[in-house]
Amino acid sequence: MNPISRIRLGMTAEKTVTVTPEMTVGHFVANMPQVYGTPMMILHMEMAAGSSIASHLTEGFISVGMDVKVRHLAATPVGRTVRAVSRVVQIDPTSVTFEVEAWDGDRKIGDGTHRRGIVKMVEFEKRFGVRQLAPSLD
Repeated sequence: MNPISRIRLGMTAEKTVTVTPEMTVGHFVANMPQVYGTPMMILHMEMAAGSSIASHLTEGFISVGMDVKVRHLAATPVGRTVRAVSRVVQIDPTSVTFEVEAWDGDRKIGDGTHRRGIVKMVEFEKRFGVRQLAPSLD
């Protein structure tokens, strides 16, 4: 069976987080402001994208991030709620591409695209010598 046969254009998902001090650029880089860091925004966009298709993949297959093109448009302080949104816009034989956005209330703080590769977990583990040990971050 084709591992992506149940994935459809337009599938969406969201990941909502409250910005904590540990998610700020200032947490990682001295003398920088305590605002939501771009790497954290990208992580949450990737998580939304992955969760939108995870339950639709054939058993034994997972999606892994392989390309990100994102703009970070505005700063978000600690305590604000960020909503990362993804939508499937392209389906290829071995990957799925998403439009992604991040919102702080009604203000868009980020947008772009993200592509996830579809891989068979057993082959991925064998090839890279890794195991799926960590629980889901959702």
